[in-house]
Amino acid sequence: MLVLLRAMQDRHMKVSFNASRNHHVHIYERPGEWMPTDQLATLIADCRMVVQACLSGKDLDYGLFDEATTAWSRTVITLIRRRDDGMPVAFNAMPLLGVNRAGQQEEVLHLGLVMVDPAERSGGLSWILYGLTCFALFLRRRMRPLWISSVTQVPAVVGMVAETFGNVFPAQTGTRQSFAHRHLAHQIMRHHRSAFGVGTEAGFDLDRQVITDAYTGGSDNLKKRFDMAAPHRNPAYNDFCQRELDYDRGDDLLQIGMIDLGAGHRFLSRSVPRSALPQLLVQAIVVATGALVVPLLQWLDASKPLQRLRPA
Repeated sequence: MLVLLRAMQDRHMKVSFNASRNHHVHIYERPGEWMPTDQLATLIADCRMVVQACLSGKDLDYGLFDEATTAWSRTVITLIRRRDDGMPVAFNAMPLLGVNRAGQQEEVLHLGLVMVDPAERSGGLSWILYGLTCFALFLRRRMRPLWISSVTQVPAVVGMVAETFGNVFPAQTGTRQSFAHRHLAHQIMRHHRSAFGVGTEAGFDLDRQVITDAYTGGSDNLKKRFDMAAPHRNPAYNDFCQRELDYDRGDDLLQIGMIDLGAGHRFLSRSVPRSALPQLLVQAIVVATGALVVPLLQWLDASKPLQRLRPA
């Protein structure tokens, strides 16, 4: 009950639970805006530890790890620790990218940087790192469709995005590039290259949504050959990436899609292990309560001014 009340009062989402007997999950929305300096420094150090484990001691110097950045104030962080010793073993950083659509300011959730300690890559963590945070934000935003983006050259990730989310271009069978795809892709490439480590000199083919010579803006250590990139179980995605991307040059796909009710259902039915469903449902109730029930209670509270008829 205390956890529920705290979640109802918080401005930013803070979720923590045991995902399995081996792993504990933390989700922090925009930690740079509210987290005390010492705790934020610990979080940064934990994420950097995972990066160095993945890159054999090498580091990244873009996005979250640029010393001059404010990215921690506009990013959702999912951090996974081992339960037995508390060591960080994986994280996902999802920046919220500001865009303008139909004259309104909106945000696109960028699937961002995913890092998993090589020793933990068979631990069944992909459902947490790729879907859980999106699902939680979808609930928090009262189940309104939320646009997502992904920049990658890894066929496994390209296929995961195409199969998990709705209205994805490119690589999703039957989905054509719409004006919304083009408009969002143009804005992301114009204003948010630094979020995924693409330099200003990189080219962009808007019709195919392919970034050419992408690994020039701080993400150099992430560049892979095709034979080193994780394949998807469906060979169609592997063939697509090999055909559309020049791996010697270092190309990436910019995929645009959305999470909606259909995507949420696919996440729950296909991705979440049955053993994790009870814990996930408890956390979903907490997040949904904060997003749906609390505004209603505030609306009905006659003791506080509504200020232009909106809940405080």
